[in-house]
Amino acid sequence: MQRHVREVLLGAPDTTEAAPAAASVGRRLVEDHTVSDQLLLELRGVSKSFGSVQALTDVDFEVRAGEVMALVGDNGAGKSTLIKCIAGIHAMDEGTMTFAGDPVTIHNPKDAARLGIEVVYQDLALCDNLDVVQNMYLGREVHDRLHRLKEAPMEAKTVQTLASLRVTTISSIRQAVATLSGGQRQSVAVARAVMWNSRLVILDEPTAALGVAQTEQVLALVQRLAEQGLGVVLISHNLHDVFAAADRVTVLRLGRNVGVFERASTTQQELVHAITAGQPTKVSGIAPEEVVA
Repeated sequence: MQRHVREVLLGAPDTTEAAPAAASVGRRLVEDHTVSDQLLLELRGVSKSFGSVQALTDVDFEVRAGEVMALVGDNGAGKSTLIKCIAGIHAMDEGTMTFAGDPVTIHNPKDAARLGIEVVYQDLALCDNLDVVQNMYLGREVHDRLHRLKEAPMEAKTVQTLASLRVTTISSIRQAVATLSGGQRQSVAVARAVMWNSRLVILDEPTAALGVAQTEQVLALVQRLAEQGLGVVLISHNLHDVFAAADRVTVLRLGRNVGVFERASTTQQELVHAITAGQPTKVSGIAPEEVVA
């Protein structure tokens, strides 16, 4: 994919073009990144039920290296269940998973972490009373032979990771997380996820409850993850954010696939229709070409 610069309009939703963006003031330039043709994560035929409730039915999902794949759908569409299957929190009832070309089975979150899959949940899982360094290394602290914390290496790695993501709004890595803004806290959570040789980062509603400036900061961070060659899954109800950051969009409805859309060639209206009234792309007993969209 050739690199080029696209102009993203930050303002009222664009009803005629296929490139709306996050609500903001003015304009900014966002440089498109190169997306690999190689699939980093591939799920096929995933089904999951909880008792009599069928949360997922025959779902396919894929992410390429260097791609921001948005995952959208109404409440109850199955987004959280699908992500928890990828993260090893829930076991799939049916289906297969391939990661970096190899078939894998993830039994728990540790298996996912070993593969390089990290999830940043909406609550961020940060400790307000600890500083940035302590949160970055929470549960993974570095000790010397006498089990004393090796503060200097941890500080250096924290600074390096934040710098690689061009996070410049945090004045001190030793300030308590409780003193950070929402955007800064999200930056810390994302930096913690990518610090451990991550290859796929899943972001669950990263801009929820953020202001305009903080939302723009987080979306720029999402783009930088993709520029570094990571696969990114962006879960969001905000279609402005989706169009500002995503390369492709997967839509789920009632636990089924209803389509995968190229961001550059779709519109908000098309996505809204898929979310609210889209037809499954696969129906049991019917060939895919026979399913009427």
